[in-house]
Amino acid sequence: MTKIRWGVLGAAQIAIKTVIPAMQEAMHAEVTAIASRDIAKAQDAAATLGIAKAYGSYDALLADPDIDAIYNPLPNHLHVPWSIRAAEAGKHVLCEKPIGLTVADVRRLIDVRDRTGIVMGEAFMIVTHPQWIRVMDLVRQGAIGAVRVVQVLFSYTNVNPADIRNQVDIGGGGLMDIGCYAIKVSRLVFGAEPTRVIGTIDRDPVFATDRLTSAILEFEGGQSVFTCSTQLVPYQSVQILGTEGRIAIDIPFNAIAGESMRIRIDDGSQLGGASVNVEAIPACDQYTCQADAFSRAILNDRQAVPVPLEDAARNMAVIDAIIRSAVSGTWTSPEVV
Repeated sequence: MTKIRWGVLGAAQIAIKTVIPAMQEAMHAEVTAIASRDIAKAQDAAATLGIAKAYGSYDALLADPDIDAIYNPLPNHLHVPWSIRAAEAGKHVLCEKPIGLTVADVRRLIDVRDRTGIVMGEAFMIVTHPQWIRVMDLVRQGAIGAVRVVQVLFSYTNVNPADIRNQVDIGGGGLMDIGCYAIKVSRLVFGAEPTRVIGTIDRDPVFATDRLTSAILEFEGGQSVFTCSTQLVPYQSVQILGTEGRIAIDIPFNAIAGESMRIRIDDGSQLGGASVNVEAIPACDQYTCQADAFSRAILNDRQAVPVPLEDAARNMAVIDAIIRSAVSGTWTSPEVV
């Protein structure tokens, strides 16, 4: 087998508009089925995207013996139960972030993965994009000296009460939706786990979701500071500051498919910017990269899952700690995972 046959649970917009078209361009993946609780919706998506099979229930897709793996882009509170059902049906699972709502959720997934022997991982597509691979190469090579600070801003505006991101009881809010990226890249760049965190959360008075969250993550070698918001001007940036230079990523999270991305390396010798070296990263689609990387892990090397569940649990531990810190108003240590 040279290609993994994928089924998609649900007809979420991210899947229909972004992920599935990208997966269809992958070398080692093919999307062969899609399911929705509304059969007409599944059939429409299948016809639009050229997918061979459409199912009117998730269970029907999971029962298909010709499906090797499933992509789970369902609302956050459905990630764990349907990933478990997929694993128990013998399907490998790539689940959207956040893969669970608590560390305990991810532990349940680890247990079922180990029991069933399937491959399961969290869909942080950014780690497979060449711009982040290049950034991490530069960091590990010491191109900016010792990393001391990571600064992240990530925001958008969404005040639609019907949107799942604004529904607190199903895992909505900025921290789960986009703050998780800030935590992920901070842990990635430092190559370690934060020893303690402190956070502050402003909640929407109607939705009760966190609409503005800021946090400091303290690592043994430095600090990460981030702000995420669901009710600010759309913006994203990552700055990595070391003892001998800095790296900035122009579009760190929503890299534009088919366009060259840019990273900026600066030794700080010229405040006006003359010392900045701009590297252009060849155009690609990070969702295609993710599909190929995960499919290769199934086909060849199960240790090469881009974001394994153990990493997902450590990211979730930081989210949990920030929430606890915002309530207590004190520094809090993430649970050891």
